[in-house]
Amino acid sequence: MAFHTRALLSACAMAALCASASAETITIATVNNGDMIRMQGLTKDFTDKNPDIEVKWLTMEENVLRQRVTTDVATKGGQFDVMTIGTYEVPIWGKQGWLVSLNDLPESYDADDILPAIRGGLTVDGELFAAPFYGESSMVMYRKDLMEKAGLEMPEAPTWDFIVEAAKAMTDKENEVYGICLRGKAGWGENMAFLTAMANSYGARWFDMDWKPQFDTPQWKEALTTYLDVMNEAGPPGASSNGFNENLALFQTGKCGMWIDATVAASFVTNPKDSQVADKVGFALAPDKGLGKRGNWLWAWSLAIPAGTQKEAAAKKFIEWATSKEYLELVAAEEGWANVPPGTRTSLYENPEYQKVPFAKMTLDSINSADPQNPTVDPVPYVGVQFVAIPEFQGMATVVGQAFSAALAGSMDADAALAAAQATAEREMKKAGYLK
Repeated sequence: MAFHTRALLSACAMAALCASASAETITIATVNNGDMIRMQGLTKDFTDKNPDIEVKWLTMEENVLRQRVTTDVATKGGQFDVMTIGTYEVPIWGKQGWLVSLNDLPESYDADDILPAIRGGLTVDGELFAAPFYGESSMVMYRKDLMEKAGLEMPEAPTWDFIVEAAKAMTDKENEVYGICLRGKAGWGENMAFLTAMANSYGARWFDMDWKPQFDTPQWKEALTTYLDVMNEAGPPGASSNGFNENLALFQTGKCGMWIDATVAASFVTNPKDSQVADKVGFALAPDKGLGKRGNWLWAWSLAIPAGTQKEAAAKKFIEWATSKEYLELVAAEEGWANVPPGTRTSLYENPEYQKVPFAKMTLDSINSADPQNPTVDPVPYVGVQFVAIPEFQGMATVVGQAFSAALAGSMDADAALAAAQATAEREMKKAGYLK
């Protein structure tokens, strides 16, 4: 009997060694933010369910990650089997044939449960090329006490006219309270994310259907002039240097009446550990001009498989796990519902437990009102809400953002900034072959 037991244990040990030896290792490139670090901490759940797969993580700062994965995917280098990429990259790389289609994920994954707006931004010609890990839009975060003191009531769906009026009424510069905080720092993902989304709601576009730049239109002039005027009158000093983090700090320390920015900020401004105004915050949809588009953007950090991988099947299993309904439940069990990656699945927002999170509904409504396939009032030849999904956009929009930031700093006026933007866009689009 003892001999049989020893033999059995020996066989089991050998089997385990064999399984370990035959395990396939997948390499995952990701960004060093809280949700991704949490996912790494939960990897054992995946490897326990898939003992034939081992996971190697490469975690990088956002700019480094972008550089590394772009080089690898363009050369089909095969360094990574799963990559964390954004809504900007997916349509471009999918069209280039650089990503593996995820249309064959099993029925149990329930791809139809992915929020339509988020799924639309990750789909090219009917093919899903990335699965969203978390999604966001933008919305108005405001001080309920200051709004009441100004004798105003924030509508659930405000207009830009109301926002401008409220910003001026809530400003008390003597006590360092500014009616509105908006991004002013130059960059395609900084001030241009905000201003492009705002301009969409004014009927402006980056390009017409022939790819001709549109900064010389009345719609762009009205949007930029409104932004500059309200920031000069009701914004904080030095706003041309303020991005997401700077405005977050201003809002948390009670210096902003309103802040229009990423929905993901909601958990930061309502957390009493970090925010001095946690119990005074209300939420509203991003403003509109009555033209059918709100001034909110759309973004998702997503997991994708580069076409150069030799481990497609294992990579798909990982993506299926990390972006599944079951993963959300796993995080909720470990960390609580407020820490679940937001903005990806309809079923999350139908969950009574998640509905108790104070910003859940407004986040969902904001995401649903963004349409990357039709981001503007008039038709455009591109997809993307706060960006244009062409490779040239990144560099071009950063230069345009520098002109708009300079206008906010007072070193040029709106007309000069728009003329500079038009010249930059025309030059780059000619160089890239879009214009004759």
